[in-house]
This record gives sequence, C-alpha cells and structure tokens, in this order.
Amino acid sequence: MATGHHSGLLAIWISLISNIVLTVMKVAAGLLLSSPVLLADGVHNAGDIIATIAALTSSMISNKPADDDHPYGHGKAEVVASAFVAVILALAAFWIAYQSIRALFEPAGGESWLALGAAFLSLVWKQGLYVYTIRIGKVTNSKSVLATAYDHLADVYASLAAVIGIGLGILGEKLHWGWAAYGDPIAGIIVSLLVLKLAIEMGREAVDILMEHTVSPDKLAEYEALLRSDDHVKRIDRVRAREHGHYIIVDVRVGIPHDYTIQQGHDISRKLKKLIMDFDPQVIEVMIHLNPWEASELATAP
Repeated sequence: MATGHHSGLLAIWISLISNIVLTVMKVAAGLLLSSPVLLADGVHNAGDIIATIAALTSSMISNKPADDDHPYGHGKAEVVASAFVAVILALAAFWIAYQSIRALFEPAGGESWLALGAAFLSLVWKQGLYVYTIRIGKVTNSKSVLATAYDHLADVYASLAAVIGIGLGILGEKLHWGWAAYGDPIAGIIVSLLVLKLAIEMGREAVDILMEHTVSPDKLAEYEALLRSDDHVKRIDRVRAREHGHYIIVDVRVGIPHDYTIQQGHDISRKLKKLIMDFDPQVIEVMIHLNPWEASELATAP
C-alpha cells in the first residue's frame, strides 16, 4: 500500500508541474500570437492546477491512519477531491463552449504555425500524462490519481480541438476556404460536450461512493463464494461492501452452529476475515457478525 501511495503521489506531482509549465506556455503563446483558442486552453489549464493541488492534498490526507474522529480511515478525502475535479471539468466545458460560440460570431483571425506547434506539443504531452496516470490510478485504485488522469484526458480533447481548429485555419488560408476559419470554434463546441460528459460520469461515481453505494454485484458474489467455502458457515444472512476511497470495507452476517464456543466463533471470524482480505487486497476491514444456526433449519427449509 505504501509503495502504491508513493507512486500515486509521484504521478500527481508530475501532473502538477506539467500543468504549471503548460499553463505558462499556452497563455504566453496565446497572447503573443493572438490565438484565442490557445489562450482559452491556457485558462483551462490554470483550472487544472487547482484541481491537481486538490488531488495532491487529498491523496496525502487519505493515507493517514484511522483515528478517534475517523475510525474508518481518511479514504473518502480522495472521493471529495474527485468530485471537486468533476466540478472543475464541468466549468471548463462551459468555458470552452462559451469561447467557441463567441468565436463563431466574430471575424475569423489568421492562424500561425507556432500556435499549431504549441497546441500539438500540449496534445502529445497530455496524452503521455494520461496514459501514465491512468495506469498508476488503476493499479493503486486511487480516486485522486484517476481523477487527475481523467482531467488529463479532458485536456487531450481540448488540445486536439486546438490542433484541428488551428490546422484548418492554416489550411483554409492556403486553399482559400472561408469556412475553415471557423473549424476551431466548431471543434471546441464538440470537445466541450465530451468534457461535460466526462465530468458528469466522474461526479456520479464520486456521489455514489459518498452515499455508500455498494460495490458491484460480481464482487459481492465473489465474497459470498469465499464465505461458503468454509464448512463452518451454514448460512449467509447478509454480505455488504462499500468503497471508502481507494479501499473497501466489507460487512457480513453468517450463521454458524449454535453450540460453538465463543473461542470457536472468534477463530472462525478471524479465518473468514483473512480469507476475504487475502483474496482482495483492496479490502482493509471485514466486519463479521455471527448468528446462531441449528441443524433443524435444514428440515424446515423448502
């Protein structure tokens, strides 16, 4: 867990530094080259800096051990950050849409090869960051790292729109295509919809976890199968599990023979807990409640 947390922090730090560099580059290029799309993309990247700082802070908090005020740990700090990033992405989507729609009603400006180069560099850089962070995020199951990865993906969309728009503008000037001058804002509107869709999906997942949404039915079935594999377990009354940031908490109720001693029940609980935690490394806590079971239940069962 410690190694995974270190990898996640490194990924977020790299993302933060990259976002700062790209923001300065895009804003400077946008002002010097009079490129509205690069300037808008730079402002968007400035929002990414805030989102990445939130992800970095939450990742540090989430790794704190449980205490008296937070007996289940601090894992949901990452989920809060994920929800915050979703809001940032939604605002960015509206910003891109606003800038793109406004550009449709303004005289088309000339595009430069330097602006195209800056947009292409941003596209390649962000694609590399997305591939890197999404891999780390899936390995560590870190919500803050995954949120950072999806933030990079939104930037890939925005940079791709800038490349297409600026490229069409340059091509239109060469071939005298008047409509091509508006390729940038049209691409920007399409990208804003993609970014908004991404924000909605991230926000929905964060709300589900904060509202104690259960894990997938397939995973619950796997836990139940593990419990049934123990001969001492005669009945399964309930199996529940919920994500708590980058880890999972499981809650089960099982029936064991009513004449077992307290010591036997304790040993069975420890065995079942170890069984589930060894099977799924994401599980950090298994709360087991034992109910009495009598052999007569078999005779009355349908």
